[in-house]
Amino acid sequence: MQAGRRVMAFSLALGCAAAMGAQVSSYGDKTVGTNTGDQLPTVLQKVQVSQHLNAQLPLDAPFVDDTGAPVTLGKYFDGKHPAIVSLVYYNCPMLCSEEMDGLVSALLMVHLTPGKDFQIVVISIDPSETPELATKKKAFYVKRYGHPETADGWHFLTGQRPAIDAVAGATGFGYVRVPGPDGKLTQYAHASSIEIATPEGKLAQYYLGVEYSPKDVLLGLIDASGNKIGSPVANILTYCYHYDPSVNKHSLIVARVVQLGGIATVLSLGSFMFVMFRRDIKHDLEDDDIDRRNG
Repeated sequence: MQAGRRVMAFSLALGCAAAMGAQVSSYGDKTVGTNTGDQLPTVLQKVQVSQHLNAQLPLDAPFVDDTGAPVTLGKYFDGKHPAIVSLVYYNCPMLCSEEMDGLVSALLMVHLTPGKDFQIVVISIDPSETPELATKKKAFYVKRYGHPETADGWHFLTGQRPAIDAVAGATGFGYVRVPGPDGKLTQYAHASSIEIATPEGKLAQYYLGVEYSPKDVLLGLIDASGNKIGSPVANILTYCYHYDPSVNKHSLIVARVVQLGGIATVLSLGSFMFVMFRRDIKHDLEDDDIDRRNG
């Protein structure tokens, strides 16, 4: 009986944690394509990723690479190898880091080599960011990838608004500047995605969100290397959005923190209930054995 009560208690705790996670998720990152009934803030209605498959990237768009050298986007498309393209901004307080972490995690399981089999091109959407900042970000993610010999395959670019908007327009990447804590337009509302482009710079595949299947990324790179254009994917978007214009202040988005805390709580409860359940069974068996011997 005690074991049964503990199982019921664990089930109730699990249900409460799941309900808590669902409630907080509706406050944090908003998604399109889910039946939550939430209304997107007005600013986010302008922030979408339109999948422009087979569109040509502007290879003549001028940028500055992470060494401070002027380059054009076409430098990274040699007609032989595909490229992964990501639009972020390096001072992004949350989502861009998760996107890059997701990309690195996927690439660790993709048996292709950056710089040899494909290129990685990361472009800042913030024209105020500098090559020095790009250098730091590159060093951080190459170190996290764990293969310093592939550094020549990672390219972190900065540029001015016309070049940034040319790439954003070609990829269908919508973003909006929003007031920062000091009232200046220093932060951006945007969605999260990476794109794979063919060796000629045509968009071959989109991956949305912040977690990417290594198998899908591998197949996307292989297909793109053969100039094969993929199919549209489900348009479920994760947004980076830190400004609430209705109250004119920034708020900390805690959805992911609470979700992780909920997972940890469930795991802890599960471990505790498992130990107590086993102990109760042991005691019940001992009691039955005593009854049999006394009977």
